[in-house]
Amino acid sequence: MAGSNCTPVTEFSLTGFTKDLVAQLTLFLMFLLVYLFTILGNLGMITLIRASPQLCSPMYYFLGNLAFVDLCSSTVITPKMLVDFLSEKKGIAYAGCMAQVFIYDLFGMTECFLLAMIAYDRYMAICHPLMYPLVMSPKCCLQMVVGSYLMGLANGVWQTIGMSSLSFCSSNVLDLFFCDISLLISLSTSDTTLSYLILRTSASLFGMSSCLVVLVSYVAIISAILSIHSAEGKRKAFSTCASHLTTVSIFYGTALFMYLKPSSDSSREDKWAAVLYIVVTPMLNPLIYSLRNKEVKEALRRLQNEILFQDGVVKSLRAVIITLRLPTPLARKIETTENN
Repeated sequence: MAGSNCTPVTEFSLTGFTKDLVAQLTLFLMFLLVYLFTILGNLGMITLIRASPQLCSPMYYFLGNLAFVDLCSSTVITPKMLVDFLSEKKGIAYAGCMAQVFIYDLFGMTECFLLAMIAYDRYMAICHPLMYPLVMSPKCCLQMVVGSYLMGLANGVWQTIGMSSLSFCSSNVLDLFFCDISLLISLSTSDTTLSYLILRTSASLFGMSSCLVVLVSYVAIISAILSIHSAEGKRKAFSTCASHLTTVSIFYGTALFMYLKPSSDSSREDKWAAVLYIVVTPMLNPLIYSLRNKEVKEALRRLQNEILFQDGVVKSLRAVIITLRLPTPLARKIETTENN
């Protein structure tokens, strides 16, 4: 327990990755590019889903929310990490640290449930196609998404309340680039029994339940796919959930490595596992769903054609090409489109 002469910590110091200036600049540029791709990729996915009538199925409704959650969870941590690469003093105020814990726990748990909802959606589509329109109705999908956010909110509030009761006196150094709740608990000088109980209960109740939904759903999906006699049918069925399987594997794989590993085994590898889990995964999700999904690629192609060959763009391109006197195949295509 903290003594009566304890001076409360008002700021935490983050060690980051390295003290080498050249390495810090290199990492800054690398993570800046990753963050820009994360913003563009997830905003692009949200825009594409909202602008494409062919992407109006429940799965893409969930994917749009997943892109929003990835965008928010990355923005909670990455900008602060980028600033720290260029700062001599890498610190975060106590209030900012608690806010980071709350917001990231909110969106992190919401993502767990959204992934579970996508797995359940694929299970219904493949294993019970006749019941799919009834079960996965717009009202039901809305309730599932709202429930996911409420579970995330409950997790964030619960974890933050547990953290706010802790005292920090002996040390304020976090050997990481963000406020990780397990490191904060181990750093506290007060009784952490309740905080560890909340952390483990939350992980078991929320995290494991969503993971169980994913596992059960895909066991049933794989069993159903294997029972299909046609090789082409198996290929089509598997292609509908291959993207989600990839995302789930990356998300849960890195999360389990981070949070199930004993805190005493903290090492440099943990930081890079956190980078993969927190920084890289939000960037990969829209890439995975766009590169491995034929419907998304087709919707993107149609949207590009609509933008390129709408009247105003056609006339502008035609004027530029005529001015430059470039009789290219593109000019003929544009002229044909304009005449039609």
